[in-house]
Amino acid sequence: MTARPGPSAYARLVLRIIDARTGEPADAAPARRGLTRVEAHVPGSDTTDLRVLLVADLLVRALEIGGTPVWALLPGGGHRRAELRARATALGIHPFEDGPDAGAGLGRAQAVHVAAEGGPAPDGIRIAVAPVRPDPPDVADPADPAVLRLALLARHHSAGVRLEAAALHEAGATLARWRSAVARWARHPSRPVPDDVRTRLRDAWEDDLDLPGVLGVLRRVEHDPDLPDGARFETYAYADRLLGLDLTRDLGTSS
Repeated sequence: MTARPGPSAYARLVLRIIDARTGEPADAAPARRGLTRVEAHVPGSDTTDLRVLLVADLLVRALEIGGTPVWALLPGGGHRRAELRARATALGIHPFEDGPDAGAGLGRAQAVHVAAEGGPAPDGIRIAVAPVRPDPPDVADPADPAVLRLALLARHHSAGVRLEAAALHEAGATLARWRSAVARWARHPSRPVPDDVRTRLRDAWEDDLDLPGVLGVLRRVEHDPDLPDGARFETYAYADRLLGLDLTRDLGTSS
């Protein structure tokens, strides 16, 4: 059973993002921990659109881990909305509420807009997501969608992604290794996530959703000879609340 930290463990979390309008850091959550409205502005269903929705999903997850209530919205229409939702569900993206005026009536609720680089979005704090290239169907949709999710997480959202077979192969190998290791570590007595490891994970995702930084912490944990396996397991299970890679999928199957 995975140990769950108490509320005090997240008391210091202050998620800051770089506002694409100004280039300056901005708090993603209101100072008084009120509601944050996260709007993903996605006109189509290609892999760049999917990446925009993924970044919005990561923002929602990070805010919720920090105790901020979130309203996740997918405003506007889009002629390929059903296809986008199907791909998003496969990728483990939480549902976003539909509707062109879904955010109306929230008064002073903080709003963060997530949109493609150069794409339209209302005034307000904005996260700009760099494009994914190339986007051929046989490369963009691997058999295990979590492989695509990890390949997209491996680059900061402000950096473009070259989505080629080699990148997906590397992501698939890493995912398989981590799932196998998590299943193996789960067979050992549980140990808490070390405080310094939790701090490094939190510092990474608080800093403009630095997911490559989070993955780097996990790589160090994987090979740290001083960490007990039970602590490795709890660390990966904790980080996966943000990553959404289903790292505990193979529990009970490792020999």
